[in-house]
Amino acid sequence: MKIAFYSTKPYDKLWFEPLNREKYGFTIDFLESPCKEASISLAKGYDAICIFVNDHVTAPMVEELHRMGVRAILLRSTGYNHVDLEAARGKIEVLRVPSYSPEAVAEYAMAMLLTVDRFTHKAYTRTREFNMNINGLMGRDLFRKTAGIVGTGKIGQAMIHICKGFSMDVIAYDPYPNEGLSVKYVSKEELFKDSDVISLHCPLTEETQHLINDESIRLMKKDIYLINTSRGGLIDTPCLIEGLIQGTFAGVGLDVYEEEEGVFYEDRSNDIMMDEALARLTSFPNVLISSHMGFFTREATKAIAEVTLENAYALEQGKELKNSVLS
Repeated sequence: MKIAFYSTKPYDKLWFEPLNREKYGFTIDFLESPCKEASISLAKGYDAICIFVNDHVTAPMVEELHRMGVRAILLRSTGYNHVDLEAARGKIEVLRVPSYSPEAVAEYAMAMLLTVDRFTHKAYTRTREFNMNINGLMGRDLFRKTAGIVGTGKIGQAMIHICKGFSMDVIAYDPYPNEGLSVKYVSKEELFKDSDVISLHCPLTEETQHLINDESIRLMKKDIYLINTSRGGLIDTPCLIEGLIQGTFAGVGLDVYEEEEGVFYEDRSNDIMMDEALARLTSFPNVLISSHMGFFTREATKAIAEVTLENAYALEQGKELKNSVLS
């Protein structure tokens, strides 16, 4: 099998190359180009393409891949909102990594919360310059505060366990509650009203698009913390900015952003930032933004490589496609 990997960075080869060499023997070409309409022609002659979270496969791209004989789209991610699934159905298989390391993302979400609460990033910068003044760096205890977890899949469950480890009171919202999970489920409205911290761990769907908007922000307590390590589209960015201006948020941690394509994972330090909303967000002293790296641990990246290559092997051998998005 020949596979074209789009949007690859040097760290993508860390696990994929040795695992492929030792076990599978696929022909893999690592392309730096993102997967988009202008670059889809690079897939000609391949049996499958492998894409990452900020790549997109639209209906016309599906048609072109099908015409070229590409059999599968391998996702190096859990989410699949960046692929037109209806267009792919019956023409090309879509295989994902349903779980790689839920703990990696949940631990990072807690790291973001602790950072915006206790200002460790600002303390680090000050002390590097021998400014030992702690004025303006006062945080709050998380002990007995209420954590509202939106989405109780594997990552959400890992976050619940972490929050309970901090002796926080935990409530959750999920349209499909896990009855075996020891957590109090509430409505969205109750969660927005009662939480001191809200952490988003749900997929991006038509139902969750702009879950955080003017209406939901108006329900929140003043000085709430909001953490998003899931998908940028869960938050209506202009509404978030207005909430920050109005003083609703004590701190916001964003590992994802609605318009992150072409910016996240790239070095844009010498460019003029044309995205005014992103530039505005970085100007707030209580907003922490990172580049969609919550998953980025050795354990998680290794698991992504293992499952992705196993998906390709199952396709090649005609085995059951356990991780098909279309089944």
